[in-house]
Amino acid sequence: QVQLVESGGGSVQAGGSLRLSCTVFGYTFSDSCMAWFRQAPGKKREGVARIDSDGDSSYADSVKGRFTISQLNDKSTLYLQMNSLKPEDTAMYYCAAVLTRYCPPGGVRAPEYHYRYWGQGTQVTVSS
Repeated sequence: QVQLVESGGGSVQAGGSLRLSCTVFGYTFSDSCMAWFRQAPGKKREGVARIDSDGDSSYADSVKGRFTISQLNDKSTLYLQMNSLKPEDTAMYYCAAVLTRYCPPGGVRAPEYHYRYWGQGTQVTVSS
């Protein structure tokens, strides 16, 4: 049974940094597209960043230049390095995965239903 487990969330002041991790249990991913989503209170869940099996990545405009997605070569762990955090980055962050070599069309706006596996989320709170 595949499980994705996020960690690394917390509370920081604006301008600070956090690194989120997402560890895959129960399966060794070969070809996969992995992504980070987030959901702020009262808002829809939105795609933040994603990376495919070739290491090609894409980002939401709101985080471009501040966040970096990466993964271990064996794809057992996904990361999201978040720098220059802003209060508007406050949200529950989720990792997601689908077992395809390339990511679904639509960039980070690709609908959630494309992703088969989801973690439970980790909370990020940024204070001003």
